[in-house]
Formats: sequence, C-alpha cells, structure tokens
Amino acid sequence: MGSEPLSDLLPDLVVLIRRDGRVLSCGGGQGVPELRPNSEAGRASEPAWSEKTASMVRQLVRRTIAQRASEEATFTQRSRRYEVRVTARGPDRAVAVIRAALEGLPETSAVAAGDRPRPELDRRGFLRRFKESLSMAALRESSLAVAVLYIDGISDVAQVIGTRIAEQIMSTAIGRLSTQASEASGSQPPWYLGQLGENVLAVVLESSDRDAVETCISQICASLREPIAVGDAEFRLTPYAGVGVLGLDASSPRLLLDHARAASAEARRAASDSVFFFSDTTKLPSLARLDMARELREAIANRDIRFRYVGRHDLLTGRLVTWVGYLRWIHPLRGEIRPAEFLRVAESTGLGVALSRAALESLRDDYIAMSPGWDDDVRISFGALRDHIFHEQFHADMQRLCKEGRLPPNRLELRISEKAFIARDASVFAPFHKLGMHLVVDEAGRGTSSVPALARAPVWGVQLDRMWTTAVRKDDVARKVCRATASLASSLELAAIATGVDDTAQRDALLEMGYRYGSGDLYKSALSNITELAAAAGAA
Repeated sequence: MGSEPLSDLLPDLVVLIRRDGRVLSCGGGQGVPELRPNSEAGRASEPAWSEKTASMVRQLVRRTIAQRASEEATFTQRSRRYEVRVTARGPDRAVAVIRAALEGLPETSAVAAGDRPRPELDRRGFLRRFKESLSMAALRESSLAVAVLYIDGISDVAQVIGTRIAEQIMSTAIGRLSTQASEASGSQPPWYLGQLGENVLAVVLESSDRDAVETCISQICASLREPIAVGDAEFRLTPYAGVGVLGLDASSPRLLLDHARAASAEARRAASDSVFFFSDTTKLPSLARLDMARELREAIANRDIRFRYVGRHDLLTGRLVTWVGYLRWIHPLRGEIRPAEFLRVAESTGLGVALSRAALESLRDDYIAMSPGWDDDVRISFGALRDHIFHEQFHADMQRLCKEGRLPPNRLELRISEKAFIARDASVFAPFHKLGMHLVVDEAGRGTSSVPALARAPVWGVQLDRMWTTAVRKDDVARKVCRATASLASSLELAAIATGVDDTAQRDALLEMGYRYGSGDLYKSALSNITELAAAAGAA
C-alpha cells in the first residue's frame, strides 16, 4: 500500500441484500450515484445497477450465504472500476461493500500466494510443519501444545475498510511475533506460528508445561494488543487464546487444532484476556448455550429481561441529565447472567431483533413509571442491538414507539455502537433527529470510526468506551484516545460523553480535555429495577 490517506479506502457504498437480490438498505453512494440503489425496503437492485452488475452481486450473495465465507470481485461501470466484497449476515442476507478501485494498487484477485514471501502467512506450509512436529514429538515421546488465537476486529476492518488493510495489519502483527520468536530466551519453550484464516493464528510450542505455555501465549497476546499504525490511522487488535495439548487432549493434528479452537471460542465468549486450556468441560458450554437459547426465547416472551439504569451527569455541575439503560437478565436459577453472555447467544441464534424489540417495550414502561416529577430535559437512553439496527423494520419500530405518545421522542436517546454506525446508512437516522431524538455513537474508540459519516449523520453526541476512561490517568495511549475523541466531537459540534468516571481526578482530567457529560461510580446513580425507578421518581 502507498501513502494515500486511509479515508480514501472507506467504502463508497454499503448495501444489505437478501438472498433473492432485494436491497433492504444501503448507505453512502454520494460519490457513486450510478451504483446507488433505491434504499426503500423491497426494491430490487436492477433499476439502479446494470443487469450485468446486479447479476454478479446476486451470485456473490448466494455463494457467500451458502459457503459462509466472504467473496470478492471487481467490475466496471461507466468506465470506472469498482471492487465489491460480500459477507454473509445470517442465513438469508449479506452485506456488500463497494468502493472505487484505487489506481496503482493490485486487484484483490491478483494477490497470489507467490506474492507473499512471508512463510508465516503460508497456511499449507504451516500445517505441513505442524504435522512434522507432531510426528517428531511422537517419536521422541516429547510434548507439544498448540494455541489458536482468534483476532477480534480484523473482519470488521476487512469489510468496512478493505481486505488489503486487514492483511497489512495482520502482516505487521505477525512480523512482530516472528521477531519475538527469534529473540525468545531459553526460559521460554520454542515456538512458531502460522495463519489459519483471515482472523485466526496458530502457535505451536514444544512444551506441555501449563505455566510455561500460559506465560508464552500471554506475552504473544500482549504483543498483538499493541497499536498498529496503517497510513493515517491506528488499529488495536483483541486476541482470544485457547490451547490444546498433544496426548492430553488429542493425538491427531486436526483434532488438536479443533480442541484449541474450541478453547479459543470459550475465551471469546467470556470476553477474557486469560489463556483458556481445552478440557472435557469445554464441550459442555455448547449444550448449555442450547439451553440458554431456549430460556432466552422464553425470557423475551415473558419480558423477564429488563433494564439496569445508570445516571449520566453534567461533569461541571453534577446535574443528572440522562438515565442510560443497560440490559439485565436475572435468571430464576442461575442468578444474574452477564449481558456479554446472553447477547452473544441472541446474535448467534437470531434472537437479537426480538430481544431489542422487547427491550423497547420495557423502556417505554420504565419511562412511564420514572418520569413524573423529573426535570423536563432528563432523557432515557436505549442501546439498540446490531441485528435490530440492520433489520428492515428498525425504522418502523422506532417510529411506532414515538407515535404511541407515551415516550416522547424528545425524551429519548438512541445509542448506536460505533461499528454498527459506520456500516449503516446515515439517512436512516434523519427522521429521528427531526422528531427531537438524540443519537449517540457508543463505544467510540473500539473500532475504526468514519469521520465523514459522523459529519453527515444527525448525531448529537459521541460516548467514549469505558476502557479508555478508566485508564486515562495511568496510560499515555488512553490519554491520547480520550483527547482525540473529545477534539473530534468538538470539531463536529457533538457532545463528548465519558463512561467509567469513578473519581474526581478522572472527572477533572476529562473536563480539561473537553468532555461535558459522564457516568460512573463518582455519582452513585444506578437503578436496577422498576421499583427503584418508581421510588426515585416519587422522591424527586
């Protein structure tokens, strides 16, 4: 890649398409009107695209959904060349990301294995060496461990920015690890690595000592978490590691990799930085998730999933301005289930839309119970789930909530995660803005934000992810991210919001940077159920 700004590689058009070729929604397209289809749900793509292009996109969508793997192609329209990448989004729809091809860069289809001289990217070479290592370990009666590292975030970069950027990020990360492997001291077991997929790495270690393996993999994960600069942007990866041990967990290469991959999946589901080792109990969560999916479906129907509310305050005056709702599930037998656990189950089983819709109903009821006696400008905040945001009925669901009259739109704040925001057509949010609803881009600083999208959309505020706020006083990178986010919000005339404001030192530092609102332990304002809400309303 050359020195062109990363913004040049942002997609011109993002389209959500059904298996039959119908366009459900689209974003962008201002620079490519000849490609932009009608964003009205149910309208086919043929009227705006040439028949040849539309047919090619339909074929990619069907193939992507069938194979559960991304597909890429190039096409030409009106003497201009474009690149398209299609990624499956469930069993009956896919997302197509289209961008103008940059001159002087090789086409994706032209990047062959021979163009990549780095042996660590050679999947076949790694698997061949892995099999040889297993054979030698069996002959010598020595030990061997294999770790699978799932790199979270790479797929989003590949879809939104481009595969070449994702590959460059991974190449940089792997280059660091290769250097680390060659410089490893005698206190560490020898190891080598390979790339099994777009966002999956494997590490083979000549040891089965749990402590030594855990220490080595933890150091590798720490290296992967270090920032990676590409062009004018900086990326952060989140690795999740699982380990399988030869003889203890499996004796064949494929089974050993499968077990390490299963342990890595458990680390990801737990959102843990720890290294997970495979065991017989690793097999149990898949059965437990089936039970949880059934129980979650019942909980949604019975409206057992409610909100826990955290107060957002004006950092300067301390005045309460918003009750921010976070989903909460108190299971009758298991107790409180972490949102990270049941939200992943909802997404993987297709229950995300139903859960988000049920949450809207709870939000309306909570507002009715809590609003009497409160200041007229205090709002209630709702974080829509990603599946719901991309659903064709999302706009109608939000309009219906506003038209009912029991939750005025000028008292409602809609939070959209940064990753979902950059992949959604900003025009979808315009009607909500006209009604007086506040739109807040949430979890800022986790992914790759699009400044043009923020500038175009009717956004009211940007909420910084808690991971940066809590580290603002002790980590130089966190301070830079906090300051950059506040500066961006100020330049776009948006409210800068922080979460995790736990003491006065944090508050003062954020105020100095330009943050206006925040929530956290400093204010001790959290309501966990409707009884507390009603009591708070009465006290006010």
